[in-house]
Amino acid sequence: DILLNATTRRGPDDEVVGVIGVGQDITQIREVTDEHERIADDLSRLIETANAPIFGVDVSGMVTEWNRKAAEMLGYTKQETVGKNFVERFIQRENQNSVADVLQKALSGKETANFSLPLLSKHGQRYTVLLNATPRRDAKGDVTGVVGVGQDITELNQVMAESKRIADDLMRLIETANAPIFGIDTEGNVTEWNAKASSLLEFTKSETMGRSLVANFITEEFRDSVNEVLSAALKGKETANFEFPLFTKSGERRDILLNATTRRGPDGEITGVIGVGQDITQIREITSEQMRIADDLSRLIESANAPIFG
Repeated sequence: DILLNATTRRGPDDEVVGVIGVGQDITQIREVTDEHERIADDLSRLIETANAPIFGVDVSGMVTEWNRKAAEMLGYTKQETVGKNFVERFIQRENQNSVADVLQKALSGKETANFSLPLLSKHGQRYTVLLNATPRRDAKGDVTGVVGVGQDITELNQVMAESKRIADDLMRLIETANAPIFGIDTEGNVTEWNAKASSLLEFTKSETMGRSLVANFITEEFRDSVNEVLSAALKGKETANFEFPLFTKSGERRDILLNATTRRGPDGEITGVIGVGQDITQIREITSEQMRIADDLSRLIESANAPIFG
């Protein structure tokens, strides 16, 4: 490919005697230009068909890009947005300053990652988009605008909020339950100690947290058996109705019926054990008393100075 300048050639009397052509071989330039055009076309198609909301603004904050996903999510067509001020037209008033700051930083050459961008659709539905705002530059390297690539995290936020609500409910349930509940980590140190455990055993939560449950709160004769139950739970083997004694801060004995349950993290990895107990001290005393009465009655019947049959 040749780029040609054709110039008239004249004689001494200014009569045209021919033409001289000066050419430039632009084959390589043409190939490079074609490649750049191909890349630009690919980028345009990528932006348009991406499964993520993408928008672009120029240095004045006017919309220059508005892809199919943004249109689908927010209900505004490309024709309705291009040439309009992004912040003023599509961001709610209470969020306009923070969004404008992010765009201004990008226009100054400073990228912003993972900015939580609240958006309101044409039909009034609220969305939260996690946004990366990147400066857009021309061939000279000058900033010509900003391109924002978002990720719709609306549903994720709702799931996280629901998970937090459930976790908060569970924490309140543990704390206010009318049963002693304790938790340990994989090292056997206390991570949970609810109000009932505090009132029953007279140790406050601050006195127990971070300390070894077995070493500090289980009497020596029962440490091996309790440790065996907790170690089994830390391996995923849960134990129900395990009976063992605990002694209060003042030395009073309490008989506890325990369910030891494995505690797991989000990835299913074992993070500790949660123990839910039942104070059976009074039940044990009543049972012992009933057994004593039954034994006395049996001896009375056996040794009575009278024939007794039943």
